[in-house]
Amino acid sequence: MKHLLIALLTLILIGCTSEPKVKKAKNPKKKVEAPIFNQDSAYNFIASQVAFGPRVPNTKGHIACGEYLIETLRSYCDTVIVQEAQLTAFDGNVLNSKNIIASFKPTRAKRIMLCAHWDTRPFADQDTEDTNKAIDGANDGASGVGVLLEIARQFSLKKPNIGVDIILFDAEDYGQPAVSDYPRMEHSYCLGSQYWATHLHKSNYFAKYGILLDMVGGKNAVFTQELASLTFAPKVLKKVWNTAAELGYGNTFQFKKTNLIIDDHLYINNLAQGRVPTIDIIEYNEVTESHFYEHWHTHKDKLENIDKNTLKAVGQTVLQVVYNE
Repeated sequence: MKHLLIALLTLILIGCTSEPKVKKAKNPKKKVEAPIFNQDSAYNFIASQVAFGPRVPNTKGHIACGEYLIETLRSYCDTVIVQEAQLTAFDGNVLNSKNIIASFKPTRAKRIMLCAHWDTRPFADQDTEDTNKAIDGANDGASGVGVLLEIARQFSLKKPNIGVDIILFDAEDYGQPAVSDYPRMEHSYCLGSQYWATHLHKSNYFAKYGILLDMVGGKNAVFTQELASLTFAPKVLKKVWNTAAELGYGNTFQFKKTNLIIDDHLYINNLAQGRVPTIDIIEYNEVTESHFYEHWHTHKDKLENIDKNTLKAVGQTVLQVVYNE
């Protein structure tokens, strides 16, 4: 999916200054209790996606799953926009991609963005067998979407006070493997979010902040404070991690700073001209060589390895953050 690129720090850190301390309000705002996140429902949304098979652009599974996601979001949201684009991948293939933008209170000025990618890896380059076959992507792809679909369902029952845009990015995981016969292509991952960030679905689009969910269903997953998130949206990161701690998920959301990750949030932050300062909630694994989910880009990224407790921790935290805006 993506690699740690320390070299990029010289680009993104230029001009960044330390965040000033914020004075505590004399009369702190009373916390709003969010609806209960249903991890079983989120799991079922993941299962529905996996049932289509790999969701690789230009395949039948991808087309069918896209239709399912659009119709499901239409049943919950006020509006749904499908942003279609033809994107050229590292291998020369032209990917028929669809970014799906579902909105609650689309005319409300104050709004936030929640996002994930819905496509899956076309090959298992981190596996030792069947490396040229596409993976199920239960965690890497379906988990973030599953959590967001359950959040959308909750919003349909009790709308938050602010506007919310749920964006499902396409063509995130068609990036060039480390070992490849093709000429090296820069920025080969996250093609859908790159397109969106330079072709906003609304010309004057702005959101207070964004939260990206990626690989949020692993067993005993730990989420750390990734460097690009900390650089571009420190207040948002602090808000989300503090909320998780207040809810009792401190072991899952750890106040540990970790290296920059190439993911959709990096392109949103860099290319959208500061319109949506965005953080990434993504698993960090100290044991694996990649520091990603243990079954990352392998055929073991299956539904059976999804942990409902992790879905609950992430989903409940995001709900609590949104309803307290």
